[in-house]
Amino acid sequence: MEGLILGQSVKSVAAGRVVFADWLRGFGNLLIVDHGNGYMSLYGNNESLFKQVGDTLRGGDTIASVGNSGGNEESGLYFELRHEGNPLDPMKWISR
Repeated sequence: MEGLILGQSVKSVAAGRVVFADWLRGFGNLLIVDHGNGYMSLYGNNESLFKQVGDTLRGGDTIASVGNSGGNEESGLYFELRHEGNPLDPMKWISR
């Protein structure tokens, strides 16, 4: 998701528990949320992470800030949804 402003809030799409919160090559500062029933969301390229492994989240909680830690020249958010390891269309989960 390009065109986001550096430092802008990144929010969890749904309730869940943080299962990964660290830097990962290619993804930069990455946060992964387990939503249960095989659903996970991934948020990468963040400037800062505000949650850590084990934290419980509600949908809409601020979890990070937009950045370019993944090596991109412009700031933006890498966002991915998976169900049982298979990618999903994130537009069904996002409300603007």
